[in-house]
Amino acid sequence: MAQPDTKTRIISTAEELFALAGFHLTSLRTITTQAGVNLAAVNYHFGSKEALLEAVFDRHLIPLNDIRIKRLEGVAAQAKKSGRPPEVEGVLRCFTEPTLALLHRDSGTGYFRMLVGRSLSDPDQTVRQLFLGRVSGVLELLLDLLCQALPHRSRESVSLKLNFALGAMSHTLIFQGQGGLLGGVDKGKSIDEVIEMLTNFIVKGMEG
Repeated sequence: MAQPDTKTRIISTAEELFALAGFHLTSLRTITTQAGVNLAAVNYHFGSKEALLEAVFDRHLIPLNDIRIKRLEGVAAQAKKSGRPPEVEGVLRCFTEPTLALLHRDSGTGYFRMLVGRSLSDPDQTVRQLFLGRVSGVLELLLDLLCQALPHRSRESVSLKLNFALGAMSHTLIFQGQGGLLGGVDKGKSIDEVIEMLTNFIVKGMEG
């Protein structure tokens, strides 16, 4: 089996260490040592630790965002064609299904899921801002379509409920298969069953 190239090896090592120890507590020297490369290689390929973090996010989020945007735009086009607002469930599935499916069916995303959790919970803004900057376009489109699907609700109300929904999905991404915070969770459920449960839960919350 061919060994990953230097750039890929650096990104994979950085993803693991950023997830386990945090961005600020992980030095470039630690990354280069574990990746088996020298510091010059990091500077050549990335230029800075922040740029390396961006590369970690982009490896997963660029293909994921492409899928989510295409599905959301498809729902928007269908709603315009029919002359009716989109349905809440249809809009939400454009976001929940590809997100959970891609990140769970790919066995190499475990550390990335941990990093996403850090991005949303770490009080430091560096990681959070880099992450949110890469998903803001998708979230704005998602919010716009949910507002169309819920015309009787204010944008502020829909936005707040969407934040609740994202919290539920983030928790699912991080703890799925680990029993959750409270324990007693059925770890044997397939990702398709989890997607159905989560989507139904969020839909009822958004429509309530």
